[in-house]
Amino acid sequence: MNNKQKRAFPLQEEKDFLSESEWVIFKLLCKPVDSFIDSDADELSKATGGQVSPERCDELIRIVRIRHHAGVGSWIARIFAQAGLSHMDILQRPATEIAAIVNDKLGYPLCNEATCDALAQLQQQRAGTAAS
Repeated sequence: MNNKQKRAFPLQEEKDFLSESEWVIFKLLCKPVDSFIDSDADELSKATGGQVSPERCDELIRIVRIRHHAGVGSWIARIFAQAGLSHMDILQRPATEIAAIVNDKLGYPLCNEATCDALAQLQQQRAGTAAS
């Protein structure tokens, strides 16, 4: 690979996004992470007895909703959510705009041109699936 060919961020990669204490709290509540997709942040926080803040619950809900999209793993979903993006942003905003938001939030260029291209392809596939 020469210097001009850059790899895309691994969009499909999975990584843990709950802290160990959050994992224990939700395990004790018998609340599977995938069930967050239909949750309300304030209610989820109250269910934890306030041990997980509504803001963090909102972020967790956004991570689960974003990673629900085909081809999007939990690692990039967490990064998107921490940048303030929602699952609808991932569907509707141009890939270059999403990359700019992420890179600005992080303060360094995580999302390069190859990542934008890969994300745009996922968006096109999703649009094609929705149209069928």
